[in-house]
Amino acid sequence: MQRPVRLGVTGGIGSGKSTFAAMLGDCGAAVIDADAIARSVTDSGGTAIGAIRSAFGAEYIDDKGALDRARMRALVFADAQAKERLETIVHPLVGSAVAQAAEHAMQAGKRLIVFDIPLLTESPRWARQLDAVLVVDCSESTQVMRVQARSGLTEDAVRAIMAAQSSRSTRRAAADFVVYNDGLSLSDLQTIARRIASMFGL
Repeated sequence: MQRPVRLGVTGGIGSGKSTFAAMLGDCGAAVIDADAIARSVTDSGGTAIGAIRSAFGAEYIDDKGALDRARMRALVFADAQAKERLETIVHPLVGSAVAQAAEHAMQAGKRLIVFDIPLLTESPRWARQLDAVLVVDCSESTQVMRVQARSGLTEDAVRAIMAAQSSRSTRRAAADFVVYNDGLSLSDLQTIARRIASMFGL
């Protein structure tokens, strides 16, 4: 069985990276959404909930039994050690689920596995698992506009999230491919996705 190419797709908040990853999926790639997996392990009944309750206290679990994301977000923005504690709990569980999904994609004969990873350049653990990295990039003003439009957050809140992520230059420096998603229509983006997919035999 031919080993599939493992492509990491990343970008800052509001860049359109998940939209682009999904377009690669439409071209026949297997798409593994690390963010969705992280949400599932911290959702009600998720495998991380018991350890989070033990490490942080019951006040960080909401009345549905899921992680209280707003409260935890405020804590980890303010406390780097709390962020590390949370990552120590969540990352191994996400890594295990990602590996399992990749194995399923390989068994299904997929030529390209796309790993949609928001914080790819922030974590050294991804580099050795990937064959190539694609960065979806756009201007900071475009990021702010897109995130405000979909979430209603203030500009300051969006910029605080952006400041906690890698810089655009750091992401671009790690990239084998860069897609500049400023001023592109969805049709333009799909054309680029098809071109990238064809490079991997799709």
